[in-house]
Amino acid sequence: MSGAGGRGCGSPVPQRAPWSLVAATAAFCLVSATSVWTAGAEPMSREEKQKLGNQVLEMFDHAYGNYMEHAYPADELMPLTCRGRVRGQEPSRGDVDDALGKFSLTLIDSLDTLVVLNKTKEFEDAVRKVLRDVNLDNDVVVSVFETNIRVLGGLLGGHSLAIMLKEKGEYMQWYNDELLQMAKQLGYKLLPAFNTTSGLPYPRINLKFGIRKPEARTGTETDTCTACAGTLILEFAALSRFTGATIFEEYARKALDFLWEKRQRSSNLVGVTINIHTGDWVRKDSGVGAGIDSYYEYLLKAYVLLGDDSFLERFNTHYDAIMRYISQPPLLLDVHIHKPMLNARTWMDALLAFFPGLQVLKGDIRPAIETHEMLYQVIKKHNFLPEAFTTDFRVHWAQHPLRPEFAESTYFLYKATGDPYYLEVGKTLIENLNKYARVPCGFAAMKDVRTGSHEDRMDSFFLAEMFKYLYLLFADKEDIIFDIEDYIFTTEAHLLPLWLSTTNQSISKKNTTSEYTELDDSNFDWTCPNTQILFPNDPLYAQSIREPLKNVVDKSCPRGIIRVEESFRSGAKPPLRARDFMATNPEHLEILKKMGVSLIHLKDGRVQLVQHAIQAASSIDAEDGLRFMQEMIELSSQQQKEQQLPPRAVQIVSHPFFGRVVLTAGPAQFGLDLSKHKETRGFVASSKPYNGCSELTNPEAVMGKIALIQRGQCMFAEKARNIQNAGAIGGIVIDDNEGSSSDTAPLFQMAGDGKDTDDIKIPMLFLFSKEGSIILDAIREYEEVEVLLSDKAKDRDPEMENEEQSSPENDSQNQSAEQVSSSSQEVDSVDQESSEENSLNSPPESLSPADMDNAASISPSEQTSNPTENHETTNLNGECTDLDNQLQEQSENEEDSNPNVSWGKKVQPIDSILADWNEDIEAFEMMEKDEL
Repeated sequence: MSGAGGRGCGSPVPQRAPWSLVAATAAFCLVSATSVWTAGAEPMSREEKQKLGNQVLEMFDHAYGNYMEHAYPADELMPLTCRGRVRGQEPSRGDVDDALGKFSLTLIDSLDTLVVLNKTKEFEDAVRKVLRDVNLDNDVVVSVFETNIRVLGGLLGGHSLAIMLKEKGEYMQWYNDELLQMAKQLGYKLLPAFNTTSGLPYPRINLKFGIRKPEARTGTETDTCTACAGTLILEFAALSRFTGATIFEEYARKALDFLWEKRQRSSNLVGVTINIHTGDWVRKDSGVGAGIDSYYEYLLKAYVLLGDDSFLERFNTHYDAIMRYISQPPLLLDVHIHKPMLNARTWMDALLAFFPGLQVLKGDIRPAIETHEMLYQVIKKHNFLPEAFTTDFRVHWAQHPLRPEFAESTYFLYKATGDPYYLEVGKTLIENLNKYARVPCGFAAMKDVRTGSHEDRMDSFFLAEMFKYLYLLFADKEDIIFDIEDYIFTTEAHLLPLWLSTTNQSISKKNTTSEYTELDDSNFDWTCPNTQILFPNDPLYAQSIREPLKNVVDKSCPRGIIRVEESFRSGAKPPLRARDFMATNPEHLEILKKMGVSLIHLKDGRVQLVQHAIQAASSIDAEDGLRFMQEMIELSSQQQKEQQLPPRAVQIVSHPFFGRVVLTAGPAQFGLDLSKHKETRGFVASSKPYNGCSELTNPEAVMGKIALIQRGQCMFAEKARNIQNAGAIGGIVIDDNEGSSSDTAPLFQMAGDGKDTDDIKIPMLFLFSKEGSIILDAIREYEEVEVLLSDKAKDRDPEMENEEQSSPENDSQNQSAEQVSSSSQEVDSVDQESSEENSLNSPPESLSPADMDNAASISPSEQTSNPTENHETTNLNGECTDLDNQLQEQSENEEDSNPNVSWGKKVQPIDSILADWNEDIEAFEMMEKDEL
């Protein structure tokens, strides 16, 4: 959610040139490199580019048209159920819903996209609807950050292009700054959020009642994220420059000044979360992804838009720290702000995909190419960028809400290099969106990239950003009705004109940066980068950077993921590896004692390992002990994952769905394993009795079909045997708790009945009530419904789908097919169902870091695990490891862990050498609570 338009430059700009010159020449000279060189990829013909551009237009029409038809004036479209998402009328999704304010969010967010895509008539109609229908005085609590970038930014972007069209003389002749007046009204509604001693805004505000009033229902928060407080300056400054009301820019500058002052002085990094009253860092990990991302982006772009040197100085200072500590090409890994050589995570989030685009604007092309290529390899493996993935490129969080950041970076890399390779990347994005995310009523977010299941969600940023960047990627200059290079993109891709840099400049440009740090001007770029240096004459330059990363996801061990391990004892063999440890071996126990690790036998037969670094024989032994504990935790984590069964997919493949609807299902611990055998395909039929707890009275109805049975009144395995005896080829158990959904409840595995279940040969899957009702509704509508039971969604049948689209008699049926919903969750518990009650395995107790330094426990069965089987943790002789010498943090969907392991989420490794025990414990506890 970042980016900027570009402007070519013919010569370097003098140091600290007047901003009128800088805005006109140096702001975005990088895109002038499009003609400097051509990479090794074959150029894409103009005809194919036009074809892809037209395809983007059609995709936008599909998404926007369905929003207007089925959702407007609601904030967002629910594309699976073909209705609008209205705050308070749908189950709460937590912080995600803070973007919704009952102000037709998607329409406002899409305004300037309409103009970029040359839909000027639709733009004029949309502006009239906003002025007629949108109310900004609703009694609803919204996110200050989201409302600023989406609504205020959308109104300002719409205003910017409305006055441009009016000047051209054909459209918007009636327009008289109405959108600007709405933006000003909204700006004043957001100002009370800044009523703090620090100047950092509260994270939320009530649009009608503001802050702190009893009826406001907000104002008690103490923390906000760095990006939330640091991503205001472009919109607020633009509002001040457009209206002449300086208060908005003043408040946004004060917030940025405070964040800069509170940076960690030795590392020049900022944390993720800060106390808005005291300025203390609440979360002390630092990266370029969620929670911080657009803070860095807005420092650079504030320099571009406002001409204030201090913003560039701050950005360069931070950028130097990022490249020194966080960048481990091609990875970008979070670190601790006080110990920047210590990685804070072993995974990355999808929001960092914007960073290569920002690096292009900075002029640092090589790491931009490297990181972008790594991300592209992840996408090619999973079709989309998972919300989070590990350093060895496994899925950490499986969701993908159709984020546009990767498309944004692809666009800027193409503008900077002219390499047609990035056009092919964009083509892949288009194909994946149409193949996997497109549904009858729009485009649905992916609930799980592994199974291909959908979520009933189409965020406004999908229309505001994704289609804008994809269209611009394939468009030639003459395809756009205005000069895109006269504008800067906000983090939501809204367009602000560069001429604002010389308008209403009543804000003091005092350089506050030098008050806090000594800066070496030689490290900063005051001139337009020399394209001959930025892009060498070698036409294969970019390809040579990408080539080593082609197999990084599947085969290579990325550089950087063992950096901390190398810092311990490079090349030295550890005295004992976790996978080799046996609690009954006296020699192993002696080694543990030397490393400061003690062993405690628990009453339940398990043994617990506790490390106290001060009890180690030496600092080197303490380091080995720390590494051993980390390996032991990772080993247990891996064993838990092997014992778990991943979620499965139920895909409706009959007319008129043709595979477009994918429901994520819970697996069973018995029956046919769909991950090892071919999928099961068949028509569905309800069993009688519906609970499946006795011999079926309608065996002829389920013979050769997939039986639908209701949960309850007997064991899962008993249901499976009864439908199997009736001749069913598979079974789907539907929850009997009406209204249950994987949106609000964790998915689980169906357990056996405590007996031998080898006699069950058919596949069994579980669906919650909401997902199961989709199949039941389809049966009532179409009678014969065919589904596919598999480990993940299969490709759709394009031939059948084309036949369906060409048949006019199917139009009315398609409307019913649109009323679908699906969702998924990680399998995180085992449900054993009895005739009297249902029980779930609960997570193990956590060991508090206040009680010990490092702790872990293992069961006797784990002590003798085969050291050569299925473990990611290996020796130091060049093999890949996913430890990164940090704890393997468990995602939310893995919280229900093996009951034989007694350490919990809050148990964290510490740096025994530096001896800052309390600080590390506090920091790592907060990192474990991280959510995107």
